[in-house]
Order: sequence, then C-alpha cells, then structure tokens
Amino acid sequence: MARKPPRRASANGGPDGAPSGEKSERERVIDALMTLLADKPIERIGFAEIAREAGVSLAELRQSFGSTLAILAAHMKATDHAVLAGGDADMAGEPPRERLFDVLMRRLDVLAPHKAAVKSLLRSAMRDPPLALALNALAVRSQQWMLTAADIDAAGPRGTLRAQGLAVLFASVLRTWVDDDDLGHARTMAALDRALARGERWSGLLDGLSRLQQCVRRPRRRRRPEADEGETVAA
Repeated sequence: MARKPPRRASANGGPDGAPSGEKSERERVIDALMTLLADKPIERIGFAEIAREAGVSLAELRQSFGSTLAILAAHMKATDHAVLAGGDADMAGEPPRERLFDVLMRRLDVLAPHKAAVKSLLRSAMRDPPLALALNALAVRSQQWMLTAADIDAAGPRGTLRAQGLAVLFASVLRTWVDDDDLGHARTMAALDRALARGERWSGLLDGLSRLQQCVRRPRRRRRPEADEGETVAA
C-alpha cells in the first residue's frame, strides 16, 4: 500500500504550523542558525554572524536568546510543535510500535529542510562531549513529547528512561537519514525499524508489544520495511 504524502509543517512557522506571512524576529534567528550550520560547525558560529544572517541587532538577539544552545532548543520545540500538529487520527488503532514509527517518520519529514544542519550538529557532537550531553538533554525532552504523541506513557521516572532510550535510538537513525538521498527513504525506514526492534527487546521501550500484534492490523499510512524471508528484523 502506497503511503500518503507526508503532512509537511514548517518547524519555524506560525502557531498552527502553517506559513504565517512575515517571520518573527525569533523565527529569523532560528532560521539563521540552521542556515549557518549547513555550512560550518556550531563551534565556529558566533552571535554577530547569527545576527547578520537574521537581520537583527545584537541587542535584539540577546533579548530573544542567551546562547546558541537556546536557539537550538527553540528549533527543537518548534519541530515538536509541527510534529504534534500533524498527527494522523488513522493511526489511533495501530499497535504502539506502529504509532511510534509513524510519529518519528513525521519528525524526519519536518527536519528534512534542515538535513545539512543536522548532519553538521552530529559531527560536532562526536567531537565535543559537553555539546553531546546538552543536545541529549534537549532530545530527551522532545522524545517525551514524541512518545506521548504515539500514546505511549512518558510520565515519571520510567517515562524519562524510556525517552532517554528513544533519544539514543533516534540519534542512530539520524546518522543514516542524513546520508539517505532516496526519495522513499528506504534505508532510513529500515534503520528506524531495527532501532525500535532493539529498543523493544533490550529496554522495554514499548511494554507488552510483540511482533504477533503486527500480523493483525489495519492498513496504515507508512509501512515499515519487511524483513526478507528467513531474516529477523534484529540488528
């Protein structure tokens, strides 16, 4: 079954995820950082350069953001909003793993215009452990929302651990996605499927879920890649 075209919503658009005319000062600053990240690592990007790219003064930039990490946090929050606003009611009756797969693929749809920036951040995080820890903290917060969007409990200490596991798994998928230029994103979908399978087996990411549940399900918007005959989906 062919999947429906993804509902694209700008991560930095208006409150309803749709274009809102002239962008706000905050949105221009976020766009400026993502544009600069596509060309250079975050450690080489200064406030003056961000302000020039965004067309704002340093005073205006400081009024809105205190650090480049704060700008990244705002971008991740906007991405969360776009994913949550683009929910598919048809997925409500699907098993948890299917719902989470759909939510995370929607997140990649929203991030698609910023693929080069994400690739740059991944490279910088590998060289800079403090940056990696800071990005992980932001990712855990976002993944709590993604779990909730998939109707999976993300509350309390157990929910935080579940979000941490999902943040690590999603980061591994991003490393495949940034180099996946295929329009169907077959490699990315396969990587996400394997990552969720690992999370299911090793950390109980999705409680009480067995692959038998997938044998009886309604057609869905996105299909995870099927394993070849005799091949497990384990990684």
